[in-house]
Amino acid sequence: MLEMHPHWAVVRLHRPHALNTLSIATLEELTRAFDGLGRRPDMRAVILTGSGEAFAAGADIREVAALNGLDALAFAERGQRLCRLIERCPSVVIAAIDGYCFGGGLDVAMACHLRYASARSLFAHPGARIGIMTGFGGTWRLPRLVGKSRALELFLTGKRLTAQQALAWGLIHRVITQGSVVEAAKETAMRLINRSSFTS
Repeated sequence: MLEMHPHWAVVRLHRPHALNTLSIATLEELTRAFDGLGRRPDMRAVILTGSGEAFAAGADIREVAALNGLDALAFAERGQRLCRLIERCPSVVIAAIDGYCFGGGLDVAMACHLRYASARSLFAHPGARIGIMTGFGGTWRLPRLVGKSRALELFLTGKRLTAQQALAWGLIHRVITQGSVVEAAKETAMRLINRSSFTS
């Protein structure tokens, strides 16, 4: 879902029944959204969030399990393209995380420029528990955020981090303990837009 406003937008993953898992269709929809937003010179900030109990609880495992080798490679490349679009977006992209942020969902969040999380949020890369490893670029981004040792621990054990632990590790920028994490992200977006360097 895409909500457009003057100089800013909200991109919302809306598969609450599936904890906003990243299906092929969802990846393609997000890619179209960020490709379009990245081409708009009037756009200054983008908030990426989820619906319901999750930001995104990883890839859609049922779809992944049905892929053959070449299809799995294409699926990983879709995720990589999306993360590159987010990372290179000329607008400031803020991940507003509320709930589960796992696997490919964490990879997408790490591609954002700022990451805010509600106190109830949880972070993990649980792929090792089912014998898979992320293909969306998380193995590159996570060590750069938390360090190699902590990244290995997360990848190898599937350990879950609370929002406060994620903040202490440098994985996120803020924990929002009062009010909505989306509203906190909107406040930051408005400050960015109102700065002279963003309105000239």
